[in-house]
Amino acid sequence: MHFVIHMLSHSQSVIRSCKYFLLSYILRYKREILLMKSNLGKFVALALGLGLATETFAEEWNVSTWGKRRAFTEHIEKLAELVSAKTNGEFTMNVSYGGLSKNRENLDGISIGAFEMAQFCAGYHRDKNRAITVLELPFLGVETLEQEVAVSHAVYDHPAVIDEMAQWNAKIVMTSPMPQYNLVGTGEPRDTLADFDGMRVRATGGLGAAFKAVGGVPTSVTATEAYQAMESGVVDTVAFAQHAHLSFGTINQADWWTANLNPGTVNCPVVVNIDAYEGLSAAHKEAFDSSIDEAIEHYLSNYGELLQKWDSILVEKNVKKVMIDPAVIEDFKAAAAVPAREAWIADMSAQGLPAQDLYDLVQTTLAAAKK
Repeated sequence: MHFVIHMLSHSQSVIRSCKYFLLSYILRYKREILLMKSNLGKFVALALGLGLATETFAEEWNVSTWGKRRAFTEHIEKLAELVSAKTNGEFTMNVSYGGLSKNRENLDGISIGAFEMAQFCAGYHRDKNRAITVLELPFLGVETLEQEVAVSHAVYDHPAVIDEMAQWNAKIVMTSPMPQYNLVGTGEPRDTLADFDGMRVRATGGLGAAFKAVGGVPTSVTATEAYQAMESGVVDTVAFAQHAHLSFGTINQADWWTANLNPGTVNCPVVVNIDAYEGLSAAHKEAFDSSIDEAIEHYLSNYGELLQKWDSILVEKNVKKVMIDPAVIEDFKAAAAVPAREAWIADMSAQGLPAQDLYDLVQTTLAAAKK
């Protein structure tokens, strides 16, 4: 019997080793293919320039996101649609919702070439994308989705961000703008700072830090885990944008929703693998690049429709709309905004990032966007 157990254990160990070897081989092979495609793309571009080639090769990309199709992913879907149309179906993008990777592992997947494009949120791995976490500081003053696009894209174009993303073989191509986050909860509404003391809240990044500053207990369970965390009592409240409260079902658990707390939001860029991007033919790259702005415009229009019908959704689901006293919001801001900003600038500066420059860029861009 001991011999059988030993052999089974040994067999399982061998199987695990084989699986690890195969996975490593596949990922290395795929990365080599991406590099070959990149070099091929450069060769084709040169050949076209010399008049030696007239044909564009077919291209197929895999795109990793999570959850399900929703307002948060409409720009990705639109981008895929536009690129396919502009290339007569020669360049296709297959959008996968959780089938390629977990949301917290999408940047790693991009790094090793497991897929060509992905979406992630900065708060999921702040140590890997430190520079863009400036966009998650609480109470930055962003009021609209259009302003969120402006400040995000300005920060994405900063050399510090470009260099940091390049360490992961990633290039940011667009943001996934979200409105200011607000809370849903059960029982009596939490509408004072005293109510936040000891409150277990699903909030990541700068939002989590903001609630912690007033006594809250933030937890960073993923979006897909939020409903279960709320249902089981692991958290008392969940901070999300409107689309996420709908998509992940937290609104179905709620008795109330704060309409105007607006402590900040989460920044979720869409990135491409640099080798895959550089490997595109000139025609395919043009189709891709020229579709970004249109994809963002589609996203803004679609999300705007959701915001317009949000109040009716609350009525339909019998969720109370709670307006926080402006004095409470000011006290929250005083307790959270300045300390979080100063701590972030000190921490990032100590790590060699131009933190003050990044923060100032957000503020100057925001001021211009509000004019």
